[in-house]
Amino acid sequence: MLTLVDSHTEGEPTRVILEGGPDLGSGPLSERATRLATEHKDFYRSLVVEPYGQEAMVGALLVEPTDASCVTGVIYFDAAAVIGMCGHGTIGLAATLAHLGKIGVGTHKIETPVGIVEVTLTDQNTVTVQNIDSYRFKKGVELGVKGVGKVVGDIAYGGNWFFLVDNSPTPVLPNNIRTLTEVGIQVRNTLYAHGIEGEHGGIIDHIVFFGPALTDKGHSRNFVLCPDDAYDRSPCGTGSSARLACLAADQRLAPGEDIYQESTIGSGYTLSYQYSTAENAPVGAVVPSITGQAFITREAKMMLNPTDPLRHGVSL
Repeated sequence: MLTLVDSHTEGEPTRVILEGGPDLGSGPLSERATRLATEHKDFYRSLVVEPYGQEAMVGALLVEPTDASCVTGVIYFDAAAVIGMCGHGTIGLAATLAHLGKIGVGTHKIETPVGIVEVTLTDQNTVTVQNIDSYRFKKGVELGVKGVGKVVGDIAYGGNWFFLVDNSPTPVLPNNIRTLTEVGIQVRNTLYAHGIEGEHGGIIDHIVFFGPALTDKGHSRNFVLCPDDAYDRSPCGTGSSARLACLAADQRLAPGEDIYQESTIGSGYTLSYQYSTAENAPVGAVVPSITGQAFITREAKMMLNPTDPLRHGVSL
């Protein structure tokens, strides 16, 4: 029996698992995340894919932090993989902790497998995430994508690895999601086929296309393809962090200057950054700030019936 709370952040769902998860032992969260990924794939997939979950859902498994200053530790995952960090999930987690009376208005620390992030709760729904150091690894990587043509993008890190295409090969419009998804998969497959990776062999499993904003306040509109081939309904917090690193590197945005990043569905985040002052930070690294809203949608007990042939999720 699992105890969980569901929410959505700017349209993107998060499922926080409060109780009933597997014993991942102790030690660094990165090691516990590896155990979840390698030893408990059926468990985590069952929570976020149909019939027990839904498309685009990200799970957030609460674990004991190693740093006593943190209110909790968390390991994020989607249908395809355990992921290092999740921006929309962290906003959803903060709103969940507030809903449960675990945190109040103010700033709190949360430990993730890739480092400690800070969340500032303004009210029950509004959260600002100060993410880990984010940076651009390579600029202007050219790909020849079958059926698409030349695609040029940057490789950047914001808690996950991204290939960010400033000029989308197909229009970033709400009625174009199927084509955007198919092109995004083609781009990612091309990266894999050519052995193109992030630093230290980081797997580039997120693709981001940018197009003109569709509102007066928007800086741009993005489409984000996630590892499970679902698109992010929010503008993607870690993707926005990688985007800020690229804008900073190109001197297209000043430190402390706010922009509004539109998502594919028209929701958005307010973004800004400061340059990192951390010792041993990557060259040009920034500390991103991401503000969005999350809303609680469900408190539930989940039963994974051992006689249900689909208890581990639909796999086609």
